[in-house]
Amino acid sequence: MYEYINGRLDYVCPEYISVEAGGVGYLINVPNPFAFGHKVDTNVKIYVYQHIREDFIGLYGFSTRDERKFFIKLINVTGIGPKGALAVLASGQVDQVVRAIEAEDESYLVKFPGVGKKTARQMILDLKGKLKDFTEGTGEMEVLKVADFQAKNNEHLDEAMLALQALGYSEKELAKIAKQLANETHSTEEYIKLALKLMLK
Repeated sequence: MYEYINGRLDYVCPEYISVEAGGVGYLINVPNPFAFGHKVDTNVKIYVYQHIREDFIGLYGFSTRDERKFFIKLINVTGIGPKGALAVLASGQVDQVVRAIEAEDESYLVKFPGVGKKTARQMILDLKGKLKDFTEGTGEMEVLKVADFQAKNNEHLDEAMLALQALGYSEKELAKIAKQLANETHSTEEYIKLALKLMLK
């Protein structure tokens, strides 16, 4: 099992990041790839989890050990796979997810892609009372900040919508959110955060 990968961030796209370490390029799925956008060509330390199935081996990366720990708890719930867990973590609002589980608020949990009523109920059954480690402090996972920028078009909004689509959100959901954000100017990461807040209201 890998603990972390320390190397040069080579590439960022809506689905994943690529980190070169020891002459090897590692494709790493992360909750919000564009949170690493300002780190391209610099050294990064990514905590990783290796997920193995009969037909697939994948690496999932996180900014902190706590973020990885929460991911592992999520994928141990029947009905939630790595992609669904990444979608939950992408919101950055772990404290809200924990509160929803503790309060048995299924209506909040089903807003995440791939989480229906049955899976929401399973999350509550499996995790309620077991997430105390994630309720201290600010309740938000550490998120890398993207440097300020001046945008003259909506390239960043387009990238954000592609990243959210990769997490499992439908085109219909995203079209509605994109319309609300079209007249605002943000970085890709900020667009993703704002879109998720709107969808989780």
